[in-house]
Amino acid sequence: MSQSYSTSRPCRLRDVPGWDLETDVAVVGFGSSGASAAIEAAAAGARVLVFEVASGHGGTSAMAGGDIYLGGGGGTSAQRANGFEDATEDFFRYMMMAGGPDADEERVRIYAEGALAHHEWLKAQGVPYRDTYIPGKPVMPGTGDCLILSGSEYAWPFKEQARPCPRGHLPEAIGETGGFFLVEALAKRAKALGVEAIFDTRAVALVVDDDGAVAGLVVSTLGERDRFVRARGGVVLCAGGFALNEAMLAQYAPVRKRLADDGLSGGYDDGSGIRLGMSVGGTAIHMDELFITLPFYPPESHVKGILINDKGARFINEDAYGGRVAHFITSQIGDRFYLLVDDAIFQRPSEYSKIEIAAVGETWGDVEAELGLTPGSLTTTVAIYNQHAAKGEDPLFHKDAHWLKSLDEPPYAALACHLKEAYYPFFTLGGLRVRPTGEVLTTDGEAIVGLYAAGRTACGLPRWGKGYSSGMSLGDCTFFGRKAGRSASERARQAGA
Repeated sequence: MSQSYSTSRPCRLRDVPGWDLETDVAVVGFGSSGASAAIEAAAAGARVLVFEVASGHGGTSAMAGGDIYLGGGGGTSAQRANGFEDATEDFFRYMMMAGGPDADEERVRIYAEGALAHHEWLKAQGVPYRDTYIPGKPVMPGTGDCLILSGSEYAWPFKEQARPCPRGHLPEAIGETGGFFLVEALAKRAKALGVEAIFDTRAVALVVDDDGAVAGLVVSTLGERDRFVRARGGVVLCAGGFALNEAMLAQYAPVRKRLADDGLSGGYDDGSGIRLGMSVGGTAIHMDELFITLPFYPPESHVKGILINDKGARFINEDAYGGRVAHFITSQIGDRFYLLVDDAIFQRPSEYSKIEIAAVGETWGDVEAELGLTPGSLTTTVAIYNQHAAKGEDPLFHKDAHWLKSLDEPPYAALACHLKEAYYPFFTLGGLRVRPTGEVLTTDGEAIVGLYAAGRTACGLPRWGKGYSSGMSLGDCTFFGRKAGRSASERARQAGA
């Protein structure tokens, strides 16, 4: 890290001794958003330099399952091939609900109307897809099949406003390598278009002129002096979120303190991209929002169980996406939570979930006593649930009838889903406020000339943990990364005209 420059303080153009490198578009970060930005900028005729702190492309995107949230227009090829019809308005309404109280309607509309074309674009870049479907609630199945249910589409309240449809689209990859295949294909395409990537290099400051426009950046490579990079069209920040910056998490997202040390990051989500944007007047929004999940399924039979807090009370319809469930857990007071199952649905939880068996009994009263809960709390909750489940109803939390079953076949068990003990992986959703075109905005809503952001450095489609669906982040990264690259290349063209 440079000792002379800081991501929280820009370098003035008048202090630049000379340009070491010159380009039309400079991209910071070579994950899925950076690669997508680079492809579009290069395809438009711009010269593109990508600066990546790691020794190769990938970023956090390469650690993901690789699914991208797609639909609308009647359905993608995979949706249609498996008998699903997905109207754009249903896709739009679901995405608006998933975006929460501050969903960006303009951004959601653009994505909903452009998702089909984006799917074809991904294929054209070399990302392989089958048109096969995996039913149920799989999590990163790794079979090479494409279409999965990756959110709360069939769960209340989402199904009340938007016709359900599976929308997670996985690349054709065996094992949990879909994200790697996605970024590998995009990086290969970028390089074929002439994009030059400079690795083991960190962006340490933005360069601004007297009017506040971004003219370039300062980069630092270990063992070398700092270099000054002129970017005629602008700088595109695609450096990820801040899941690995404990100081920023403590400042903006204190719920992180309730979780174990199990973030989801490729290793460099240190918030540097967000800090660079803020250093020149960019505003960051929804910084308190995290994606948090709890892998209480698979096995999917456990969705038929019920989750209770340390008061013995339910608080969520368990058929919702695991990320939504985890957010309702962290909204509760206390750290002890249990999944109640009977012998008919019990399977040993996956090893990576870190969910242990907390109590076993021949009656629910035995389980309640072993857990040390207030007498009558757990047993009353189960009795009410069973009474309605037997009739295919859940009037309290509206769990879908498909997942309703009376928990009445002993022995019974309580599985510990405790905070700080079970696996609650997370990443950040907050970031720089941007237009759909990628332009970074100030607190007053003014665009910072020459500065763009995409991916988790920006606050995009996924901005509300309780509505997140798997694939929204990579969808946002690639779709709006493309738009940011296009915007920067257009500015470079105008500057050279």
